Amino acid sequence: MVMSEGARHGGRSRSWRTVRALLLSGCLLASVGLVHSSASPNAQGPPPRGTLEMTGDIGDFIPGVVDDPVHDPAVIRDGDTYYVFSTGILRNPGDPGGIFVRRSTGTLAGPWESLDEIAVPEWTREYGHNHLWAPQVVKRGNTFYLYYAASSFGRNTSAVGVASTTTPGDLDSWQDHGPVVTSQQGVHDYNAIDPHVFTAGGRWWIAFGSHWTGVKLQELASMTEPTGPVYSLADRGVPPNAVEAPTIFKRGRYYYLLTSWDRCCAGTDSTYKVAVGRSLDVTGPYLDRDGVPLLEGGGTVVLESHADQIGPGGQDVILDRGIHYLIHHYYDAGADGVIRMQVRSIDWQDGWPSFDLEQRRGASTGR
Repeated sequence: MVMSEGARHGGRSRSWRTVRALLLSGCLLASVGLVHSSASPNAQGPPPRGTLEMTGDIGDFIPGVVDDPVHDPAVIRDGDTYYVFSTGILRNPGDPGGIFVRRSTGTLAGPWESLDEIAVPEWTREYGHNHLWAPQVVKRGNTFYLYYAASSFGRNTSAVGVASTTTPGDLDSWQDHGPVVTSQQGVHDYNAIDPHVFTAGGRWWIAFGSHWTGVKLQELASMTEPTGPVYSLADRGVPPNAVEAPTIFKRGRYYYLLTSWDRCCAGTDSTYKVAVGRSLDVTGPYLDRDGVPLLEGGGTVVLESHADQIGPGGQDVILDRGIHYLIHHYYDAGADGVIRMQVRSIDWQDGWPSFDLEQRRGASTGR
């Protein structure tokens, strides 16, 4: 997603390898499993309903010791094990941060264990990035495919790459296959970042896009190659056209398109929020709850800042044991803007995803 460099992780960066060394030396024994412990003094009411209590290596920050943000989380289940893939730790073009991986056994709530980062493919360095962004992972047969974005702030010279493995917890086993979708400044009117890959009607699709002319969709001929026309799904029509991070899933007759709106990656100044539209056809048109097409600025906001949770977005959806869960990041105003992950069940009202008022005004618990 488009952001100011240095803002995605609040300007903080520290490799988990360093943190792990400190753990082994005993420096972090008191902080293992530390999660949000200071709620805003203004937060009132019970904890948000439908929100899982995150535990483990999720969003901890101790100045000079540990920085473990979870930005743009994507979740997949492999048997009894859940994996979260997230944007890499911000570093520099000479040593960019790779996609970071965490693992939990038995439950989405954790405890989560930080595994480390996946090595950055050499080809991505031509995009001048400081870290790889906004991953998404799917499983086809026995193979897992990890999609990610390589770009730099304010440019649409970007690429979506893909890697694969049959053992997602073995970070050295991921084999990169190069770019799948690309865009070039002055050539394309879209931005090839924020990938979301899914199946519909027995076919595989990739959605992507941020700012410029909005969210796009293209069919995949294989897991590494697109084919056919590029469809437009969402465009707010007003500069800077802050719509990105598409997530598409089906429930009943409808395909639901979630997007993130407005300003990301500015800590507690973020205005990020999640909006939705739905369609009977995967290629659209997607309409909001009032019948306004998402290509004409439509979108029903279903989640925004509330209590200590500022700028929720960068979302993914997982169907687990019959329940749809929304996974997203937010900035914790009760902990100096630390980036945290939250997993919350989706409520449904008249065929639309929603989060009840208790969730909006409840105390922050999603660590």
